[in-house]
Amino acid sequence: MKSNSRFKTGKKSLLRFTALFISLVLLTSCGIFSSGSSTADLTESKELGEQKIERHTGEKSRVISSVYTARKELSLTFNGMGDMQTMERLLNELDKHGIKATFFLPGIRVAEEPDIAKSIVARGHEIENNTLNHLDLTELEYEQIYKEIQLSNEVIKKETGISPKYIRTKSGDYSDDILLVAAQLGMEGVVSYNINPKDRDMKNAKEIGDYIARYMSRGSVISLNTDINPEIVPAIRFIAESAEEIGYKLVTLSELVENGGERKPLEQIPGYDAAKLNRDYKGTAYELVYKANTRKKEIALTFDDWATDKTVTRILDILAEHDVKATFFLRAQGVEQNPNLARAMIEEGHDVANHSYAHQVVTTLTPEQLQEDVVKAHQVITEAIQEQPLMLYRPPTGVVDDATAEIIAATGYPQIAMYDVTTLDWDVKNSADDIVNGIMKKTQNGSIILLHILDGIHTGEALPTVLEQLKEQGYTFVKMKDLIN
Repeated sequence: MKSNSRFKTGKKSLLRFTALFISLVLLTSCGIFSSGSSTADLTESKELGEQKIERHTGEKSRVISSVYTARKELSLTFNGMGDMQTMERLLNELDKHGIKATFFLPGIRVAEEPDIAKSIVARGHEIENNTLNHLDLTELEYEQIYKEIQLSNEVIKKETGISPKYIRTKSGDYSDDILLVAAQLGMEGVVSYNINPKDRDMKNAKEIGDYIARYMSRGSVISLNTDINPEIVPAIRFIAESAEEIGYKLVTLSELVENGGERKPLEQIPGYDAAKLNRDYKGTAYELVYKANTRKKEIALTFDDWATDKTVTRILDILAEHDVKATFFLRAQGVEQNPNLARAMIEEGHDVANHSYAHQVVTTLTPEQLQEDVVKAHQVITEAIQEQPLMLYRPPTGVVDDATAEIIAATGYPQIAMYDVTTLDWDVKNSADDIVNGIMKKTQNGSIILLHILDGIHTGEALPTVLEQLKEQGYTFVKMKDLIN
């Protein structure tokens, strides 16, 4: 154990020594410390290396791994700085596709080849701090972390005129010390990511592009490396095409943050506690709502479950094109991973409701498990959309009985949302024509139509025809709450 402890201490000392040595070389090479420096400059540089840095005792800097936004925007970011030829090819490819990106540059590379950094700025991209020596700062002590970030800021400022606002470590990992140092230096955030294809391990550009396309979402921060895999350059085309297909725009990190919002903590959102655990559930009144009793040709379109941005955004775009508002019953486990998509539904005028957290058949759960699932889903959805969801609950698979209905109602969901029109569109074997024909055959005044937002099914293909043909028959679409009330 003692031997291992000495090894760790020795490793940190070696890192500190290496960083200090490189920093001194860097300071000399970039002119911050040179043979022509004045006595005052020499004294200042010496003091910089020797000064004792006191640990910051105030608030930590914010962490940015993604941005809370319903806008169709995300950010493409790069770490490191490749050679001149690679960077020129990369910048040309970004220009070709009209993409503005954010480059996290190591200070030592900026000092070595300042013309590359200046070219990045000249082309309208953003430069931020990737530490001085591209080290893993989590291995360093507080004072060395401070100097790594501070010196890199100074080099970037001297060579480009840009004062970095954000810091990202080599790996994207961070510690409390890094957050404190960033705050102490007045920086606006420590940046990580939520999409990282590990491009160093990927063999071709399409593999990189396909990975990013699979996880592309509003508010995402994509992390790539410019000095590891040359396939990053041709991968830009695939990334740009995927974003264009969904209708998303790639913007700089600063623009993404500026356009985004702050998520309030759950407890500050009115209605977060509208659903509660309640063990006294026996005999609780409930209502199963299958359709509305009305002579008006009004119907409600509802969607269950969860999917990727590509699938859901396509559904939202179709509804917007036809000026139809719907009710989305969301599987909260998916919402938890992508809250921005749920918020987008609200901002486009739709209602959002509870379809469980884990999508388990309610009759297979104990009363405690069922209530915990319902309440957890309510809280996750509330925090995602930053408001109380519609207080309707739809059981997964539509299976419910008297006992489970009472248990659900006792949590604060007395109305259980069922449906009278379904075409089993969740089954990929059912074609778009099957879905259209089933809906047209079954829909009546007051009908509640069940469809799904799932990847790989034919609902998006069928939806435009469904909306057009129902309108031709004189039906008006209203949200479910308006139909049943």
